[in-house]
Amino acid sequence: MKRRTLLSLLALLPMAMVAQPRCNADGTVTFQYKNETAKQVQVDVQFAGRKDMARGADGLWTVTLGPAAPDMYPYCFIVDGISVMDPENPQYFPNEGFKNSLLEISARDKDQVLPHDITNVAHGRVEYVNYYSKTIGATNHAVVYLPPEYMRDYQKRYPVFYLISGTTDTEEVYYKVGRVNYIMDNLLAAGKAKEMIVVMPYGNPMKLKKPDSSAAPQTRFGGDPFSKDLINDLMPYIEQNYRTKNDRDSRAIGGFSRGGNQALFNGLSNLDKFSYLCSYSSFTSTDIPNVYDQAEDTNKKIRLFWLGVGTDDFLYGNARDYMEFLDKKGIRSVKEFTTDKFGHTWMNAKYFLSKTLPLLFNKKAAENAMKNGQPAPAKTGQEQQFTPGVMARLFPKPIISPEYTEQGIVFRFKAPEAQKVELECEILPENVAMQRDSSGVWSTTLTDYLFETFKYCFVVDGTRVADPSNMYLSPDKGFKYSICDNPASPFNFASQEDIAHGRVAYELDRNEAWYTSAMPQQGGMMMPVMIQLIPGEGDTMESWFKVGGADAIVDRLLADGKTKPCILTTSSLDFMQNSGMPQMPGFKVRTLRADDYPTWSQRRRALAKMLLAIGKEPAPQMPAFGGGFGGGFGGGGGFGGGFPGE
Repeated sequence: MKRRTLLSLLALLPMAMVAQPRCNADGTVTFQYKNETAKQVQVDVQFAGRKDMARGADGLWTVTLGPAAPDMYPYCFIVDGISVMDPENPQYFPNEGFKNSLLEISARDKDQVLPHDITNVAHGRVEYVNYYSKTIGATNHAVVYLPPEYMRDYQKRYPVFYLISGTTDTEEVYYKVGRVNYIMDNLLAAGKAKEMIVVMPYGNPMKLKKPDSSAAPQTRFGGDPFSKDLINDLMPYIEQNYRTKNDRDSRAIGGFSRGGNQALFNGLSNLDKFSYLCSYSSFTSTDIPNVYDQAEDTNKKIRLFWLGVGTDDFLYGNARDYMEFLDKKGIRSVKEFTTDKFGHTWMNAKYFLSKTLPLLFNKKAAENAMKNGQPAPAKTGQEQQFTPGVMARLFPKPIISPEYTEQGIVFRFKAPEAQKVELECEILPENVAMQRDSSGVWSTTLTDYLFETFKYCFVVDGTRVADPSNMYLSPDKGFKYSICDNPASPFNFASQEDIAHGRVAYELDRNEAWYTSAMPQQGGMMMPVMIQLIPGEGDTMESWFKVGGADAIVDRLLADGKTKPCILTTSSLDFMQNSGMPQMPGFKVRTLRADDYPTWSQRRRALAKMLLAIGKEPAPQMPAFGGGFGGGFGGGGGFGGGFPGE
């Protein structure tokens, strides 16, 4: 089996980029960062902590650390006390708060394959979905993994694993950091797991509403917005839009950290819906009605109850206590511990995932694991415990930035030691000076451009820094800007009510993005309009959707009856010219080049203008040949999924 790392895949793409950091043959890693004005630079990486870097005569700061075990590690540079992502690294850690890059160290033995490696096997599909949540009164988001065969066998139905990330993580983290899609691909290719759909929800949906400076991360479960959204909104959406098996033995739920708490609580509270439960580095309430005091009945309902935690995790004491509680109640479980993955980390999350996926929806394997489950280790009194003090240290009161007010957009950045902080925006001819208050928070207010979408960053004593309070990052090839997109904008998902949404699928092998709009439920079959969106210099295949909001624009205009069903793609579409398709009157591919417009605000306007013009044209009808388009366009809805290259 041939192994390819993500960086090696990216090396095949037309990018002018230095691969950062450099992994050496002896297992050490050389970090490099160019900054000619910084006085001090450190690297903060999970396997080594914070270490000083040495400055060369050309302003290139370097340090070599390790050796480190092959895995993926978050890291950042500390530039004069300010955390900065690596501007030369395409991989980053999606998060509501901190902004880290990702280091990937491959196994030094060429014959060794890590569970999350990108290998030469059949790959599944990753789709981004948006659905209206009545629970939160807004559009919520999720990421969905579909196994490779999903696009080939349109009759087959699949079990579903709901997989939830941790506190401050977004719905992307189990995909971009946890690598669940590649772990699944490798297990399926080796015949070590059952085919399944994996759904990755956003664990903190109330943050999609107007930010509240007094809000703290969600820590209570039961009747909370996430739980209600999961059961009443997300699950029905998935079961209506994908080919799922919908009995309790065909549903699993699991998660990391807070996501593990959410998974266990919702799984145990809904044993009529879930029979496979997984917790990675977490625990949950010991007060769930009709569960713990009815051990015999509970054991009959649970196929797999899997609990894993690192002994060096700050949640180890709480997790161990919960395991002991289950033992005393007579409730069976599988327990696994690590000692070498740096505690509460995504190295542990990936490892636990690779151990549990082969057990899901496999009754025999799950039962064997449960039979061999061991009791919780004895308490020593030295275990770390998660206390309110730890909570306050890990999750301080948030700074709101950007904040959208009637007076304007307020930007804030905390840097008590900085001498000068400016706001840089793509729509402004020059940077705007920010003012510091007594607490060290710098701020400025833009009174114009309230409903524009634009990229921005802070310039702190000459160094560009993404806004650490803004969870929306522009997925650029180089420095990654933050995104300002007013939730009240008509083309922002936050302002869209209960309308139909299309889906964005990322074809990772081909470095292509495909969006398929929602299709009309009645009337004649209409050939969807094809629009080629060409990314600009420095953009990636995600940019037209993450910054350009192309999917949100089509969704809104289609719901308003102002355009026609569309397919948007970053593909070259050369395959269409060579596919032998009959040419249909009125059908053509439109093209929109990002580099024809200097800002994302202008690009969005150009797309909206094109879509409005399309809405006034006669609709080309579906061709009457060979059973239509078979595989369809995009994923799962409308045309059935899988047109590009399947």
